Amino acid sequence: MEALLHQARVYEKQENFAAAEDQYRLALNLDPNNLETLKRLGVLYQTELKFPASVDAFQKVLASQPQYPEVNFYLGVSYYALNQFSNAIDSFHRELATAHPHPKCRYYLALALQSGGKIAEAITTLDQVVAENPRDADALYQLARIYKNASVRAIQMLHDLDPDSFQLHALMGEVYSDEERYPEAIEEYRAALTKHPDASGLHYSIGIAYWAQNLLAPAKAEFLHALKEAPDDPMTNLYLGDIGTREKQFGEALLYLRIAERGQPRMAQVHLLLGKCYRGMNESEKARDELNKAGELAPTDPQPHYLLSQVYRELNDPAASARELALFEKLSKEEKEKNLRSAQRSFKSPPDAAQ
Repeated sequence: MEALLHQARVYEKQENFAAAEDQYRLALNLDPNNLETLKRLGVLYQTELKFPASVDAFQKVLASQPQYPEVNFYLGVSYYALNQFSNAIDSFHRELATAHPHPKCRYYLALALQSGGKIAEAITTLDQVVAENPRDADALYQLARIYKNASVRAIQMLHDLDPDSFQLHALMGEVYSDEERYPEAIEEYRAALTKHPDASGLHYSIGIAYWAQNLLAPAKAEFLHALKEAPDDPMTNLYLGDIGTREKQFGEALLYLRIAERGQPRMAQVHLLLGKCYRGMNESEKARDELNKAGELAPTDPQPHYLLSQVYRELNDPAASARELALFEKLSKEEKEKNLRSAQRSFKSPPDAAQ
């Protein structure tokens, strides 16, 4: 018996599935009630895409022992492949009720729920998978697909309702901004403003789109409009501070950045820009203090350390300047390596198969 099962597994590894089937059948002739052999034969049928045959094998196992390890999961996978989503969902729920459910069970339950039109339940289930394992690429991929499809459907429904509505123009502005299609985003935001000139937040969004294209004058004009809507908004003041720093209007920039700091005291970019401002105003000690804060709040960012190396040189501290320059070079190298790894990963498609 053991020799037959061992040989069956050897044939499976060789992908000689017909020979593996023969070995399992011979084993079942010797022991027709061996549940593990029936399970293995069912999994083999599944591998061969013989889903009805696999369902029969799994059902025989479960008729004898309803919670036999992982059989409800494999039965659910076969039902899912046969587009019998209600049966698949029931099987996955039964598997989850066992002492040690298959690790992919909840993920496949989400797939079955999604295919069965139960989108809200699918999202809840995938959220559980991600909560248990935040690095589960399969679950994150499916969540992204669900939200993307829902977004596309909602946009189409808005378009069908009124292709010239405020809501559609504002939403398409966000879509184009996310895609870095900034001229089109600005066009949509302005169309939305013609519908509702007093709509809050649109001038800020237009400002971002101009700023991203390095069009600082129109960006500043939009941010100043946004500032009238919310004078103490940290991000609006941050962008105005950034523009002032770039234009070497350091006194003006400092006023905006101090307001941004009150709202976001632990934002590294605020302190980085404050450091640049103070350096531009020849206040090297204040620049040093702000840049050190930026480095503490963003320990992997090389930029504060490059600026610190210059500030320390201006403060006649060559040792500190050399230390900061070395740290800048180290962090820059690490950042480049990280970006390279990220680019390499982006070429890989998320896996989507039962293991």
